[in-house]
Amino acid sequence: MATIRINMTGKNLEITEALRSYVEKKAAKLEKYLNDNKNYSAEVMLRTERGIHIAEVTMNLSGVLLRGEGKTGDMYTSIDNAVDRIERQFNKYRSKLGRRAQGPKLAEVQASPQEGPDEAAPRIVRTKRFALKPMDVEEAVMQMELLGHDFFVFRDVDSGDVSVVYKRRDGNYGLIESEY
Repeated sequence: MATIRINMTGKNLEITEALRSYVEKKAAKLEKYLNDNKNYSAEVMLRTERGIHIAEVTMNLSGVLLRGEGKTGDMYTSIDNAVDRIERQFNKYRSKLGRRAQGPKLAEVQASPQEGPDEAAPRIVRTKRFALKPMDVEEAVMQMELLGHDFFVFRDVDSGDVSVVYKRRDGNYGLIESEY
């Protein structure tokens, strides 16, 4: 049976034994989907901001990252919402794997006659190639803003690795650095 190792942290909130056991109980609910003997990890951040209880759960399933967040007035409900999102993402991922193993290739997928145009499976409709110019993060952000994009892929001038800068919902920027 698979197990999920949980690393739990709190911000502006004390993690009580009741909260810890509740999160562990919810994680055990997810273990039933994992039918191998591997060990998986979950990062759980519980915090309060202006009276709102926020639960962020990030799970690493052998390289596949699933993330769920819940924001409510009650921490237990927030945990439920975050875990429910993870569960939906996992089911979606698992069904995609099943379709990939059995069904047609992504480029061959078309809407069936009973499906409307909005119900067709997503497909790749455009491929773009470009040279990865070495630059620093500040130049990459400037390029992203000049292009009017929400993200920008570049080669970091210091490390030589491929990185991505992106615009966050809060108006700030994020940086994704590749790891090998």
